[in-house]
Amino acid sequence: MTKALVSISLILASIIPLQAQKKAYAVFDDLGGKSSYEKILKKAGKADIILFGERHGNPINHWLEYELTKDIFEQVNEDIILGNEAYQSDNQLIINEYLGAHLDYTTFYQDVNIGENNHSQYRQLLDFARSYQLPFIATSIPNRYIKMVSKDGFKAFNNLSKKAVNFICPIPFKYDESLPGYLAIKRIKNHGKITSEHLAQAQATKDATMAHFILKNHRKGSTFIHFNSACHSKNFEGIMWYLKQENPDLKILTIHCVEQKELKKLAPENESTAHFILVTPESMKQAQ
Repeated sequence: MTKALVSISLILASIIPLQAQKKAYAVFDDLGGKSSYEKILKKAGKADIILFGERHGNPINHWLEYELTKDIFEQVNEDIILGNEAYQSDNQLIINEYLGAHLDYTTFYQDVNIGENNHSQYRQLLDFARSYQLPFIATSIPNRYIKMVSKDGFKAFNNLSKKAVNFICPIPFKYDESLPGYLAIKRIKNHGKITSEHLAQAQATKDATMAHFILKNHRKGSTFIHFNSACHSKNFEGIMWYLKQENPDLKILTIHCVEQKELKKLAPENESTAHFILVTPESMKQAQ
């Protein structure tokens, strides 16, 4: 084989693998323009609160949640606070005991009922907080109260004890039923005695409670990174709306995760849903 043929073969060998590589994710800005992880990290340095709206079970989403947390801590601000919708507010004591190394993970796993998949998806973040003695806040309202609101609407609050209200946002709270996110829920088909209006109120209760515990634990100079289902911060509504009601001056960065068949461009329906839109392939296997 001549030197020329050898050179061509080497070039082809180097090009073909690159062409065969597939991207695991793409980042776009709010207008649909191409962006990057590096730009998210740069914007994170100016944010008081970051709302990472994930797709539950998406492995790339969960990997980037950890990477972003680690990079913010190492490159932007060591004073970070983590918060997670997966953990319910009445489990905060158990979380604090685990963070303080007063109990092992097996005991923690047995006492915190969040489902096996959630344990595997969020343990890395929890252990990161434990390693660096960072606060990790359970922001979600206990499921039993959400079931009550889903069934009876806001009047369910009349049946709560004084101890129970410690695990929820202050009652009463503002509720704008005209927000598109709540209107979309109200349009769904009723489920027996559970009306779509009650489902929208339950969603608002979740949003208001998460915002409450974020604000309660955020401190000046810190970066609060909160992980929640994408529906709770989509279109700058949900949690963000409640945060802004309490403090309009907060600098909030939102990341919205979606799945698309193609990663080359952002689908029109996903534009303007957040400051940054993180796209992963539809074929990405979800944790079951």
